[in-house]
Amino acid sequence: MTILIVGAGPAGVTVAETVRQYNREAKITMISEEPFPPYSPPALAEYFMTGRKVHYWRGEDFAAKQDIDYRQATRVQAVRPEKNRIMLRNGKAMDYDQLVLAPGGRLYAPIEGVDQEGVYNFKSLSAAEELLRRIRGKKAKSVLIVGAGFIGVEIALVLQELGLEVSMLVRSRVMRQMLDEGSSETVLGMLLDKGIKVHRGEAADALAFVANGRVRAVKMRSGVELSADIYVAATGLRPNIEFLQDSGIQTKWGILVDPQQRTNVHNVFAAGDAAETVDLLSGKRYVHAIFPNAISQGRIVAYNLLGWQQSYEGAESMNSLKHLGLPVMAIGSMEGEEVAVQADGGSRKLFFRDGRLVGCRLVGDTRAAGILRSLINKKRSVEAFRNRLTDPRFGIGMVEALALAGITGP
Repeated sequence: MTILIVGAGPAGVTVAETVRQYNREAKITMISEEPFPPYSPPALAEYFMTGRKVHYWRGEDFAAKQDIDYRQATRVQAVRPEKNRIMLRNGKAMDYDQLVLAPGGRLYAPIEGVDQEGVYNFKSLSAAEELLRRIRGKKAKSVLIVGAGFIGVEIALVLQELGLEVSMLVRSRVMRQMLDEGSSETVLGMLLDKGIKVHRGEAADALAFVANGRVRAVKMRSGVELSADIYVAATGLRPNIEFLQDSGIQTKWGILVDPQQRTNVHNVFAAGDAAETVDLLSGKRYVHAIFPNAISQGRIVAYNLLGWQQSYEGAESMNSLKHLGLPVMAIGSMEGEEVAVQADGGSRKLFFRDGRLVGCRLVGDTRAAGILRSLINKKRSVEAFRNRLTDPRFGIGMVEALALAGITGP
């Protein structure tokens, strides 16, 4: 069996590693546009801040250890499923028995000029390394980030820690998709306390990147232009699926897959930040681009490549910030009845619908995160012990947590 994996992020690595665990004979080839060993994008922040190579999460010798033909600095031009073949940018072709699409995604902002030179994709190690060379070479002192979602805030904190003057543009409120209004205001206050400038409302309604060979400013709808040494577009994540045009593989925002992570083509699978899967709670289709989902989807792909017929339960919505000085976590949705709980060292927002816990937002004390996540994902009624969930002291007892999660001893 010849397995060809497009992408070397967490999803692609998990597919290769899991298949190899059970099948030493399969021929596995992995293709990456990056000129680096496989790395984990979520670990880039720690790498940039500490210098430790934690982003090589499976080791720089991963390919050799797993007996994988690793083609780095190689770009896929097109996929031809009718021939079981991919075409590379260099004009060469590669054939496969089974194809896994795990090309990941890139940061973007839906404004004119976003692809101009000088706008950095901090999710790419190549682009981030170039940015860091400018910072360390004293060629950049300021950065303007278009977007203040989870990724934008994380980038702002990292670059501020590296010594840059950081400004952010946000049309409504910080981390609007992830946090309730109160938690959002708390995070905004923390950013301002750190010296990060946040432009809000109409003054932050970006129209275009203004360039003359290289971006020199961001133009607002008001006509005002804001400038910096470095620009980052970070209002969202766009799957890298352009190479699938005319392939016959179905896409919307991401690559459409069934519960086995299979595309509409029987021997083509997809996983990770480019795969459009169902949400665990709502059943609606989304691209949930977070590390745990990529790992879970990668395992499901591997199991089905091995012939085990496994189905993916659905993607989680979950994120956390660690560099604010106060931990912030968001799990599940923000729909239904909202209950605020104030406790020493932090706050907790719980969201209930039809007797179930469907989401939570934690600021400060996150000790209850594990049990709350378990209850959300189990989709079970919590009416019998709801008063305990809203107790400020909830979450500090392991026995209590195990019992509420339905885990009991012999």
